[in-house]
Amino acid sequence: MKGVGRARGERVGVSMGLGSSFFSEAPALRPRHLKPMPSFFGDLLDESQTHGDALVYLESDSAADLGDAARRILSVMPAWRQRWSIAGFRKENRTQGGKWLARNPFHFTEGFGNPDTEREVVDRAVVVPGQGEPVWAEGGSYQVIRIVRFATDLWDRDSVDEQERIIGRRREGRWLDGAPRKEQPNFAADPHGKATPLDSHVRLAAPDRRNPPPLVRRSYSYDRDDGDSGLIFSCFQRDLVQGFETVQRRLEGESLAKYVLTTGGGYFFVPPPGDGWTEALLRP
Repeated sequence: MKGVGRARGERVGVSMGLGSSFFSEAPALRPRHLKPMPSFFGDLLDESQTHGDALVYLESDSAADLGDAARRILSVMPAWRQRWSIAGFRKENRTQGGKWLARNPFHFTEGFGNPDTEREVVDRAVVVPGQGEPVWAEGGSYQVIRIVRFATDLWDRDSVDEQERIIGRRREGRWLDGAPRKEQPNFAADPHGKATPLDSHVRLAAPDRRNPPPLVRRSYSYDRDDGDSGLIFSCFQRDLVQGFETVQRRLEGESLAKYVLTTGGGYFFVPPPGDGWTEALLRP
């Protein structure tokens, strides 16, 4: 997604997302799916760590540069008040076969469900004409942020084999039915879940791997050094209902649920590249 990465030579990448409350005085301009993130089954949302008029998304290899950038942004926008913030990192971050991959705090490499071409990224994540969105929003994307606390101590008491059955694939990405990670598992040939449990995370999230959920993930791990660690789940899509919300509702009852707790985040809309959207929103 544009705005997520950094151009060569840049020290900090900056992008912005707009929350539904940003449009409180101009509801006709609000993207049609944008709303406060609801509480899903099993969530325990802390309001002080949820929602916001705007999301400022900073990315850098340097923590010092990130801190400087955050202070500069707040100094030039004195009317802004920081509602919440969280620092993340991507362990073993890499691009492989065109996919963004990283290892999460549960020791699993994730991102294999991402598309491997820029064209497919656009097809899943970028709003196009004809979707019923305001004209200014065409070329933008819906972003979902979920702060998910992991019960790592409890998780690490389980055997690796049990962990892999809960997730639905091997730690390094191979499928439980023996299919290589670059191929698609044949869940239809395993109707009773003998190879891949029916309540495993990946099977519920994407029951038909040949028709993956229309979203693109780029998540980060976090660790607040007080026993609170986990994942900053982040995904982009052109349609919130068909993307994140459909997947999230399928995950109700998954065996992973007792190890994770979503405590914050929000729904945001990332404007299209360029300055045209600012003219549309700020025009009297």
